[in-house]
Amino acid sequence: MDELNNAFRKLIVGVDTKVPLLNGDYVTAINLDNAATTPPFNSVMKKILEFVPWYSSVHRGTGYKSIMSSEVYEEGRAIIKRFVNADKSRDIVIFTKNTTESINLLAYILAQDDDDSIVLSTEMEHLANDLPWRDKFKVDYICTDECGKLSIEDLEMKLRKYAGKVKLVTVTGASNVTGFKNPIHEIASLAHRYGAKILVDGAQLVPHCPVDMKDFDSAEHIDYLAFSAHKMFAPFGIGILIGPQKTFENIDPVYKGGGAVTLVSRQFIDWESPPYNNEAGTPNIIGIVALLEAIRILNCIGMDVIHEYENSLIDYTTAALMGIPGVVLYGNSEKHESKIGIVSFNLLGFDHRLLAKILSCEAGIAVRSGLFCAHPYVEKLLKITDQELQYYQENPDVPFPGMVRISVGLYNSYSEIDALVACLRWINGDKIKCKQKYTEISQKVSGPKSPLLYTPRKKMP
Repeated sequence: MDELNNAFRKLIVGVDTKVPLLNGDYVTAINLDNAATTPPFNSVMKKILEFVPWYSSVHRGTGYKSIMSSEVYEEGRAIIKRFVNADKSRDIVIFTKNTTESINLLAYILAQDDDDSIVLSTEMEHLANDLPWRDKFKVDYICTDECGKLSIEDLEMKLRKYAGKVKLVTVTGASNVTGFKNPIHEIASLAHRYGAKILVDGAQLVPHCPVDMKDFDSAEHIDYLAFSAHKMFAPFGIGILIGPQKTFENIDPVYKGGGAVTLVSRQFIDWESPPYNNEAGTPNIIGIVALLEAIRILNCIGMDVIHEYENSLIDYTTAALMGIPGVVLYGNSEKHESKIGIVSFNLLGFDHRLLAKILSCEAGIAVRSGLFCAHPYVEKLLKITDQELQYYQENPDVPFPGMVRISVGLYNSYSEIDALVACLRWINGDKIKCKQKYTEISQKVSGPKSPLLYTPRKKMP
């Protein structure tokens, strides 16, 4: 495993970057916040520099550079389809900014022919796959159990309950809070049986596991898939939406402007055919070049290899955390579950924000704390009551409960997890001294959202 990890680390920009600690020392940064965004591959940055001399306007010019940029842009669609086994002819790839924009775009389009239909979301969704549906459809939510795992039984019950009125089942491929992978093909089969389609939010799934949209003729076919390049080692702001071409025909585009039309007068607008009618403006060719190179590297490694390594790393992390007194794990059950490399926890006696900042200030370890843009899901896992939620809403200065999240990438190592665990043990072993130290520091820091510490101004009664 060490040899494999060493090979992976050589692929990544910035793995040896030193960051300052509170005491003035510098240590090699440990990034355990990959669910938010990943660092780029070295080869991605190299590919960008190689491409930049040829950079030009896409679909706009007759010059050689413009033609070359346009070809890369269009060839990218085929490469992305192959990566997730989308249909070569019937599916289209629409380029967006990120997963959030992809889902918003689809929600806007599907709402145009809405006939009082229903969208089934789930209790475990990121807000990007919840909020876009709320003002356009009647939305119901598939339940999760106490561990945070999706109830397939509740899905089928709701599909039966609405008797053919469900237009779409929209579900995360993997939770950004607990790491649970959902059985997307089983869900697809159920949705299709009751006349619904399925959207998979692949933001956390696609970078870490093999994804197969399957043939249109298969009951397990994934109708729509959305994901982001910045979570798969390719910054520069590209998102992907894949779906059947016919969905995007004869619709009113979200964004309107150049590139989305064939002919316009004062009397009429002739929109381009899909996907171009949903790609108004100058395309982000640099972002596409980055994503295509990242896909090439991921394919060379093998998505199965990545998933297996990251799973072993998160299993190691979970076992180590369970050995620390006072650690409370979320989404952790006795039986082995299908997961990606995410684990969320709290340490009794410490606010989640404070704990995350101590890890950074004392050991250079980056984790995430809070609600992870999955507020209802985290609130349920924390067992926060409606009465408590109302109190927090009415008292925004009161620090809201949350969690600390560890999310690994293929370049993280067992030694980095050991460093995390050692720091947590040190914090837990001297809670009073540690809290006192950081309370004194916080008093010198102005503002509740200081990059160093969050200072509560009220306490919940």
